[in-house]
Amino acid sequence: MTNAHPPHDTLSATLRRLRALVRKETHQMLRDPSTLLMGIFLPMLMLLLFGYGLSLDVRDVPVAIVVETPSPAADDLASGFTLSPYFKPVFIHSLPEAEAMMQERKIDCIVRLRGDFGKNAAAGNAGVQLLVRGTDANRARAIQIYASGAVGMWTQRRLERGESAAAGPVVVEHRLWYNDANDSHYFLVPGLVVIVMTLIGAFLTSMVVAREWERGTFEALFVTPVRSWEILVGKAVPYFCLGMIGMSLCVASARILFHIPLRGSIVVLTLGSMVYLLVALGMGLVISALTRNQFLASQYALLVSFLPATMLSGFLFDLRSMPAAVELLTRIIPARYYVTFVKTVFLTGDIPQVILKSIGILAVMAFALLYLAQAKTRKSLEK
Repeated sequence: MTNAHPPHDTLSATLRRLRALVRKETHQMLRDPSTLLMGIFLPMLMLLLFGYGLSLDVRDVPVAIVVETPSPAADDLASGFTLSPYFKPVFIHSLPEAEAMMQERKIDCIVRLRGDFGKNAAAGNAGVQLLVRGTDANRARAIQIYASGAVGMWTQRRLERGESAAAGPVVVEHRLWYNDANDSHYFLVPGLVVIVMTLIGAFLTSMVVAREWERGTFEALFVTPVRSWEILVGKAVPYFCLGMIGMSLCVASARILFHIPLRGSIVVLTLGSMVYLLVALGMGLVISALTRNQFLASQYALLVSFLPATMLSGFLFDLRSMPAAVELLTRIIPARYYVTFVKTVFLTGDIPQVILKSIGILAVMAFALLYLAQAKTRKSLEK
């Protein structure tokens, strides 16, 4: 049977069909307690378990070495960071340039050697300023330890060379950016928004069309003038609303329960979340249209959406610590860009370079997936 529709179809008729489909799918969703359990109770349970019970240690530190005035002592100390296996340094002569790199998430740490460092080192009272991105508290603590170790090794080298100035103290001044409390919840809780949106958008939606095929109710739609895109819109709207409710609960919990700051705009956060939810819905609808079996659909959704969003998005593990081939693979995972977006809006603010790039990539993915879902959902008994 083809995808034909009446020649004199009107906008009002299309809207009536869409309203009927949305109403039907909403009633079906509300009659199924497991759907509401997965969409509301489970996300809240995950939020509490992960937020209160999970703590992580990570490695790999991209660092900017700011040498305001070159001197033998400054060059010697900077070489200690270059030779350290814990740092990947880039040398800069301007603190504002390094701060801009920090905001754009290109570096996680700034080691600043002020213009008078060489003179003060000779006098025995040198100071090193350390600015650390604190969005991941465990990573920030590791950076502080490694940096202090690098300064300590430099001091030890000066002692071994018999330089008298080494007897004076070298003070490391620590400062955490975006996480003054040094709390790992700042890193974990915003990332849980990604898991919740993926769970509702991709995992639940992956079974809606497959469920219709299994129950034999999808064929009943073939004798109606409903178009394939209208079927998808009717099925997606209730889950889109459920996903936004889940996102709202996570944001409210992050602010109220864990006191996570929201330094960016709630409007920007909502807009980016809507775009990612369209991506997740598109993934679920494509899987559902291709499999026509709920069990297979759930397994495919687990493999291609939920697990990558958990393991390969930057939610749990820092992407720069992964092998190059795996890090390259993460570039096709939508959750990677949404994790970056959410953590930036929560902890850093509305940084255009990060936000526009993330939303742009997600918008392209959403369009491609929804187009593919519409192309694979045909009013035909043939696969």
